[in-house]
Amino acid sequence: MSIVVTGATGHFGRLTVEALRRQGVPGEEIIATGRRIETLGDLAGQGISVRRADYSDEASLREAFEGATRLLLVSGTEVGQRIRQHTNVITAARSVGVQLIAYTSIAHASTSTLFIGQEHRATETALADSGVPHVLLRTSWYIDNYTAQLPAYLQHGIAGAAANGPISGATRSDYAEAAATVLAMDAHTGDAVYELGGAAFTMAELAEVVSEETGQLVKYTDLSAQDYQAFLVRAGLPEPAAASIADLDRAVAAGELYVDTLDLEKLLGRPATQLRTAVAAALRDLQ
Repeated sequence: MSIVVTGATGHFGRLTVEALRRQGVPGEEIIATGRRIETLGDLAGQGISVRRADYSDEASLREAFEGATRLLLVSGTEVGQRIRQHTNVITAARSVGVQLIAYTSIAHASTSTLFIGQEHRATETALADSGVPHVLLRTSWYIDNYTAQLPAYLQHGIAGAAANGPISGATRSDYAEAAATVLAMDAHTGDAVYELGGAAFTMAELAEVVSEETGQLVKYTDLSAQDYQAFLVRAGLPEPAAASIADLDRAVAAGELYVDTLDLEKLLGRPATQLRTAVAAALRDLQ
């Protein structure tokens, strides 16, 4: 078995490679790919094959995937380009005989009203049309997306448009470990869907946990999606990014980022990392 991890130069792909190694997959059975392979020298030192792969360069993809039996397609970050890029990956994987593709999708992709949900849904359709057995790893949000903003929260408080919507957050590391479990499974033949998320929390509960862990009162201010988008633009975000973030909170308010914890716990063999644990760890890192 040979496993390709795309996006290994990014956070999720890198964590998945590390999880595969912890789960006992030999280095020589892992192919770590990305555009900036100069950052992967330490992986090459573990016997892992490091290959350049660019989602927009089909020839590089075919060369990078040669000899692989399983592949993790980590969703691209270029909004508006994902469908074309993901299709390139799927086409290249099929052409070199990859037998299983796992894809990092979004929670409830088939019904999601999120703008980014359209790209995930299109990718899922492309996978189905490809004829390659596949596994959909439909993740809710990363707790890391919130803990990364702790300095701003402590200075300005928390604003959003999520109302009391539940967010089934888990850490990026949790989701990567789940992906590694799927890739390393002996019996997995594909065509499976996992809805992945941890114990749900609201933005008000996030503010409460941050307050308790820091000893500083942090409040959550709920806005309309339109007002939140304007707030983000005033804070310096480009209009498209502000619109995407506000759209996410709109979906959260509608309950679209809530999933049952069962699938993630099954793959991890334990509960996902709790919000409080993640916040406490992020605060230690800041200190």
